[in-house]
Amino acid sequence: MFNRTIVTEFLLLGFSDIRELQILQFVVFLMIYLAGLMWNLLIITAIALNCHLHTPMYFFLVNLSILDLGFISITIPKSMSNSLMNTRVISYSGCVTQVFLFMFLGSVDLSILTVMAYDRYVAICQPLHYERVMNRRACVQMAASAWISGILYSALHTGNTFAISVCGGNRVDQFFCDIPHLLKLACSDSDLSETVAIVFSACLVLSCFVFIMVSYVQIFKTVLRIPSEQGWHKAFSTCLPHLIVVSLFIFTAMFAYLKPSSSSTSRLDLMLDVLYAVVPPILNPIIYSLRNKEIKVALRKLIEWRLFITNKMPIFLFCF
Repeated sequence: MFNRTIVTEFLLLGFSDIRELQILQFVVFLMIYLAGLMWNLLIITAIALNCHLHTPMYFFLVNLSILDLGFISITIPKSMSNSLMNTRVISYSGCVTQVFLFMFLGSVDLSILTVMAYDRYVAICQPLHYERVMNRRACVQMAASAWISGILYSALHTGNTFAISVCGGNRVDQFFCDIPHLLKLACSDSDLSETVAIVFSACLVLSCFVFIMVSYVQIFKTVLRIPSEQGWHKAFSTCLPHLIVVSLFIFTAMFAYLKPSSSSTSRLDLMLDVLYAVVPPILNPIIYSLRNKEIKVALRKLIEWRLFITNKMPIFLFCF
């Protein structure tokens, strides 16, 4: 017999009960959030304004930056608000929204990363067929399929998660609502359907990872046959950032979800959760801008144009 409870709100895990440390956490998260917004918006703007970057690879990179904006906007603002207001409460509807959007963006992110691997495979291994295979219509269809399937996937997980009966109180050992931590609150007889869904999800993630790795094995085999050093550099400059982003996304999630569960959450667990939920969306645009020459050129032109407009503005106002 289980002591089932009706939950109207959840208590999220705080980083500290000391007021000064709460303010410090607010400031740190604010800086991280603003940096993530700036970098991702710069990437989106630079690609949108540069007609030379209107190619399939950068089309999917824009999708990735939009997803990264969503990721940091789901988790960080609520955590900042709780630290500033000295509270840990999140409403039931707010928790449902966090779970749905986090799962939605995560599934779309993995789909887009998989499609980007396929794009690089066709571009390097089958260059003569690239324009036919990766035409505009095909790219839009693949992106739309990723977003639509993400909605269905997230709805499945969110529905299963919040259909469970709660017996473990309302304290979530995470700084945002996350399915594995919510399942810890479930009665032992009510979380079977979501456990099956998680196993199915793990198989999908593994399939995508294997597909990406096989694609890159073929890419590297083709690149090694390129006679010119310039060809090597161009191929690696477009492929390595994507491979780093994929590794960062998958391995941080594995560390967070596959670590041994415990009755209490340590500071190391909390840092691992921050690592997979906050750090990748911040680092992704930096990785692409540092390793990709075309992105660096586009960003430099955008910044120079912005500085030019700013410097000309006082003169314009003076003339009037």
